[in-house]
Amino acid sequence: MSSISAPADTRDNQSLARQRLLITLSVMLATIMQALDTTIANVALPHMQGTLGATQDQISWVLTSYIVAAAICMPLTGILSARFGRKQIFLWSVIGFTITSMLCGAAQSLDQLVLFRLLQGIFGAALVPLSQAVLLDTYPKAQHGKAMAMWGVGVMIGPILGPSLGGWLTEYYNWRWVFYINLPFGLLAWAGIAAFVQETATDTTRRFDITGFALLALSIGALQMMLDRGEVLNWFASREILTEAVLAVLAMYLFIVHIFTARQPFIEPAIFRDRNFSVGLVFIFIVGIILLATMALLPPFLQNLLGYPVIDVGYVLAPRGIGTMAAMITVGKLSGKVDVRLKILLGLLLTAFSLWQMTLFNTDISHWDIISTGMIQGLGLGFIFVPLSTIAFSTLHSRYRNEGTSLFSLMRNIGSSIGISVVVTYLAHRTQANHAAFAGFITQSNDALQQSVQQGVFDISTAQGLSQINAEVTRQAATLAYLQDFRLMMFLTLAALPLLLLLSPAKQKHVN
Repeated sequence: MSSISAPADTRDNQSLARQRLLITLSVMLATIMQALDTTIANVALPHMQGTLGATQDQISWVLTSYIVAAAICMPLTGILSARFGRKQIFLWSVIGFTITSMLCGAAQSLDQLVLFRLLQGIFGAALVPLSQAVLLDTYPKAQHGKAMAMWGVGVMIGPILGPSLGGWLTEYYNWRWVFYINLPFGLLAWAGIAAFVQETATDTTRRFDITGFALLALSIGALQMMLDRGEVLNWFASREILTEAVLAVLAMYLFIVHIFTARQPFIEPAIFRDRNFSVGLVFIFIVGIILLATMALLPPFLQNLLGYPVIDVGYVLAPRGIGTMAAMITVGKLSGKVDVRLKILLGLLLTAFSLWQMTLFNTDISHWDIISTGMIQGLGLGFIFVPLSTIAFSTLHSRYRNEGTSLFSLMRNIGSSIGISVVVTYLAHRTQANHAAFAGFITQSNDALQQSVQQGVFDISTAQGLSQINAEVTRQAATLAYLQDFRLMMFLTLAALPLLLLLSPAKQKHVN
């Protein structure tokens, strides 16, 4: 009897493993597709601007519309999945995202492109949280670390490779291909999800809390608008930014009051009683800042100060993804063998070390300096992201999974938006301050300046010569400002270390 049942059990296990693999590949395609679109369009903006005849401020709405729409709609993932089924929402999200991507590529005017990007953000909002929720339900708790390692590849690699792929497509084809490339990803993801992902039970009795959603959407939308347009409008010197800041704070206050007093709130406050999940939200917020803020600083640093062409920028930044993938593969193999908190600690230290190395950059650094620091940082972020995604949901009840994954992705996105705004603003501020400080040394008594004049490097007797000196001062002031930004992020990374003490080992508490 045992000789008959053993092969049957083996076949069942092989079939289950094959189904899990196909589900993983399908949802990862959807994740990569959405994650790529957070950064792939950035490098193509100047080309779009020329084709569509838009100003710098107008073309920025191509990014703003997508970011704001995705942020507002992401919290809807939980309630929609509960009412209509996770698989149905996933399928329609993939279909909508793919179609709107094609429409973005075919847009003939700025108005059309902004509208289609807004719709793309609406449909794409649910893709990352749903893919995470599907994998957490597909794999047993003992394999959640492995599942999150595979899911993390899509989430982390997308933003890293986005600028490289976007630059290559724009350079050799056309900016429209940064949107058309989503078609094969979308078709394969839809086919895989339709064939292999299981539908979840629906709860038609659950009431939609429109007041709670409206308050949260207003707060998130106002915050994203403020962060995206603040630098252009000189922050709180602008009435628009002040209005958006007041709306964001007031709406969030009313939302918090509402969820604690409503009978069926949009987000149940009980979800935040899970300490691992709540600490995980703070952690992923910090990871979001570090990941995309660094990616926002390096391309202009390499292009504007070191004179790198767009394609070369992509080549030297791409190895960052190799470090991330290596970390995720390692984390997957160590799942269940090493304390999750130790892996996060290693990731934080590696990330802080890479940022410290970046504070030593100058205008004469080599390709290898950029590649090596990028790989170390990618390694560090990989060691943080996957274990964090695992431990944050290790003690959270499964009925909060859809809401939890949407909040997790939302906090990462908000962290990214805040991080980019902070480092760009700090860069501009420090560049001005550094320029003023350096300019104070440009005097007739400066021995270095006099030596340069004698050697014929500069000519202080002509307007052109003074202009050259000012350009060099500006260049050095900007270089130091970038290094000060890297130092700021290093301190932020180190400041996250005490949060590790608040995380509980996953084995202490098992929730279904």
